[in-house]
Amino acid sequence: MSSYLSDLFSLSGRVALVTGGSSGIGYGIAEALGRAGADLVLVARREEQLATAIDALAGHGVRAAAISADLGDRAAITRVTERAAGFFGEIDILVNDAANNIRRPMAELTHGDYEQTMAVNITAPYLLGQHFGPRMATRGWGRIINIGSQQSIRAFGDSGAYGVAKAAICGLTRSQAEAWTPHGVTCNTLIPGFVLTPLTEPAQAVPGRVEALAARTMIGRNGAPADFAAVAILLASPASAYLTGQALCVDGGFSVS
Repeated sequence: MSSYLSDLFSLSGRVALVTGGSSGIGYGIAEALGRAGADLVLVARREEQLATAIDALAGHGVRAAAISADLGDRAAITRVTERAAGFFGEIDILVNDAANNIRRPMAELTHGDYEQTMAVNITAPYLLGQHFGPRMATRGWGRIINIGSQQSIRAFGDSGAYGVAKAAICGLTRSQAEAWTPHGVTCNTLIPGFVLTPLTEPAQAVPGRVEALAARTMIGRNGAPADFAAVAILLASPASAYLTGQALCVDGGFSVS
């Protein structure tokens, strides 16, 4: 990497915490940040998947640690905040990717569905931001990347409570940017299209669904976790110093077709 590109995009010396970092988009982003120089703390529920992710990252020469936690549990969130800085130092980059996706017709959603959806998809990013954001601001540099959804900007396929939470993610990002960008912390939302990950497996199982969704894009295919590598590095790097409070659609043109 030339010194010019390194000055723009290198994450050497930075530490990133990625929730949902053991698979799917979260892992794709984690690998990209790690290969750009960051040390990683991955947070996810399943210890086996975390171990597999850590091994894969080691194969790329990336230092990574793992915390197994259910982010629907506030006590687990507290445990993450207490442990995160103990591996490689203070967190410079927070990626809120962990999500659940309860997709039933609106009238069939239970109170439990709603509460579980909100806990993981919006309350956890809020609480993690409340912990790490002020600390980044005190140090004068930080990056928060929240992962949204097509439901952040449109109703789409039994959006339900998930749509409410993912719309709120964009509002959270703007509020975080307002609070902390004056102190060197940029905050942005990534909005994927339909991406082939474990989270979307129920939709993938519907005959013809994958093909129909691919046909709605301008590019002619559905997304893959690797499609988020470059934009994640951009948003986590010095290059994004003037980019904040935004919702960036990385969706092959899905949202405008």
